[in-house]
Amino acid sequence: MIEANRVESNMSASGHPSSGFSGVRRRIPRYAVAIPVDITVLRSGAPASIPGRSLDLGEGGVAAVLAAELQLGEWVGVEFQLPNAGQALQTKAVVRHHNQLRCGFEFLGLSSDQRSMIRRWAGNSQPLPTLAPTKPVPASTSVSAKLPPTLPASAPVMPGRRQPVPASNRALDRLLRLTVALLLVVGVWAAWQWHRGWQQLESRMARKDMHAQPPSAKVPAEVMERLLIRRVDPVYPEGAHRANLQGVVVLDAVIAADGTVVNLHPVSGADALVSAAMDAARWWRFRPYRVRGEPATVETTLSVEFRL
Repeated sequence: MIEANRVESNMSASGHPSSGFSGVRRRIPRYAVAIPVDITVLRSGAPASIPGRSLDLGEGGVAAVLAAELQLGEWVGVEFQLPNAGQALQTKAVVRHHNQLRCGFEFLGLSSDQRSMIRRWAGNSQPLPTLAPTKPVPASTSVSAKLPPTLPASAPVMPGRRQPVPASNRALDRLLRLTVALLLVVGVWAAWQWHRGWQQLESRMARKDMHAQPPSAKVPAEVMERLLIRRVDPVYPEGAHRANLQGVVVLDAVIAADGTVVNLHPVSGADALVSAAMDAARWWRFRPYRVRGEPATVETTLSVEFRL
């Protein structure tokens, strides 16, 4: 039996803004949506929550602006509630793109129910369009360059003679041209950064994800206990603690070939303790279980003990 004494917790990528990018054929459609997103990440062995807001979302993942920075390849928990959905969606994801506080997450191991929830929501939304490449507007064609020079009211217009442009108007024209050129440079740079990040994200999504593999064997709990290399203890629920509620929560778990916990279902235990037990067990890590010498996805049971 695998035991835990205390805890931490709170536990789906693709997407990029719909403007400023050259056309890209997307394998999985994305849909623009701005909803609160809660990201959970391990910090010094304990889960920490980072709030954020989504930019767009699809079955493959989600793009969001966060209140803190993450690292490429970092594993996180993602939680959000789609508009008009009855319940929040919780899943695991990996950071595939990072640009300051903007992150692209690839979902890992979405269940069929979670995919159906996203499809139902997407059925009422319009996917982000594929944009044709746009040509930068030269600074010399700015609006100010097309306007005729303004003459002072006191200056007479002499037929057949070109009138001089006042110095103040020339300075304003130069300022406008400089502003347009600067905005073009910043816009092209930002578009290139996002385009490069999302190309990397979509190319990685084409690989066969080990977290989607079904279990190939059922392994006894005592065998998996010997392979446990990282355990996060559960946070005792306040209500259960006040009620002096103790006991063991048994969970049916699927362990991926890389040793991560990708699926959990309660088997037994007090209802008030189940959620905290699952939140902790999601962060456990095992050495890969091998079948015929190769790492394999397996099913087992995990036991989380709550003691005052």
